[in-house]
Amino acid sequence: MNAIDIASILRETLFVAVKIGAPTLLASLAAGLLISIFQAVTQINESTLAFLPKFIASMAALLFAGSFMYSTLVAYTRHIFDQVIIAGAS
Repeated sequence: MNAIDIASILRETLFVAVKIGAPTLLASLAAGLLISIFQAVTQINESTLAFLPKFIASMAALLFAGSFMYSTLVAYTRHIFDQVIIAGAS
């Protein structure tokens, strides 16, 4: 393996990490934003109010995007193992 191969593997690793983390993070962000707007409108200053909606949004995102996240991780793992086998055979 040369430096170009390692750089492309690292780039792909970061891209896969973003693809796996994005659904839950975006759901939590949206729930937090909606709760913040609700708190600003009603002038309720309760910091624990946002916890349950964020948790439910994260779990819903995992429920709906879990298969996508799993297939992305499996495809990436197979790709990395194929690269290791190809590099070992050379």
